[in-house]
Amino acid sequence: MHRIFRGLVGTILVALAVLAAVVAFDAPAKPTALASVSDPFDKVDFSDVPPVQTYSARDGATLGYRAYEGSGTQVVVLIHGSTDDGSGIHPLAKALRDAGASVYVPVLRGHGTSGGSGDIDYIGQLDDDLADFVATLRKNHPDASYSLIGFSSGGGFTMRVMVGPEAKLFDRFIMVSPVLPHGAPTLRPRVGGWVSVAVPRIVGLTILNRLGIDWFNGLPIIAFATSPKATNLTDAYSFRLAINFGAPPDYLAALGKSTKPAAVLVGSADELFYPERFAPLLQSARADLPVTIVPGVGHIGMTVTPEGIAAVKQTFLDLTAPAG
Repeated sequence: MHRIFRGLVGTILVALAVLAAVVAFDAPAKPTALASVSDPFDKVDFSDVPPVQTYSARDGATLGYRAYEGSGTQVVVLIHGSTDDGSGIHPLAKALRDAGASVYVPVLRGHGTSGGSGDIDYIGQLDDDLADFVATLRKNHPDASYSLIGFSSGGGFTMRVMVGPEAKLFDRFIMVSPVLPHGAPTLRPRVGGWVSVAVPRIVGLTILNRLGIDWFNGLPIIAFATSPKATNLTDAYSFRLAINFGAPPDYLAALGKSTKPAAVLVGSADELFYPERFAPLLQSARADLPVTIVPGVGHIGMTVTPEGIAAVKQTFLDLTAPAG
């Protein structure tokens, strides 16, 4: 019996040692810069990007945002995509402002000047930050109607909010080319070359988290194919940031329980996703969810080209139009 016990303990120790080695050393390698993501920004005029303002989160951190003040009673909180500091969706923010909304683009924690690069303190902190941000906005817009619009990873995060407790903060949701969780049929292999993922480390960290051990959640698990020309981008995400900044694992089940007005858009030439797979997948959970495929537009094009911007703007106008 003692031999069996010692053998079992030895097996467990070896397994833990292997797990520790995987978690410690399996860092994601940075992929080659992806031209389809970086090149579209070469034609964007960033000369009038608003300066970063700040608000205070509940933990006392000073986080950034950009304001595009509009008129009327509509407020849009616009969530940027992976690696961005919010400036990348400048053309879309201007278009939504021109549609009559006051548009606010938070620099999510872990990006740009908000917090440590590529990391947050715990899974769920982005949700808390968003609630604090909306509370700040309501001081100046107490009677406004609020829309949450997110692009790419921000689109996945918008879905997370739409099906979570923070859904009460918003009246409608628009997801532009949303990133869905690993294994979703909408994702091209390696997300079209945009990411390098440390799968063994993710598996190891997931096991540890199920055991109640979250000490190593700050380790990077995803590296992005960012361009060396761009100095404002975040090149890698920790486990906890990657888990928080996206749709929940049970997104289909959660989506089926959502009732607020929502819409999805994606370009027909998206290089990271399979556009034609969004409607069958998402509408299997929520049949009334409109999914628009914008002809000839790539991934980044949804936020920087006239065609992509016009489609998002029109969807916003449709969802905010008075009934009848």
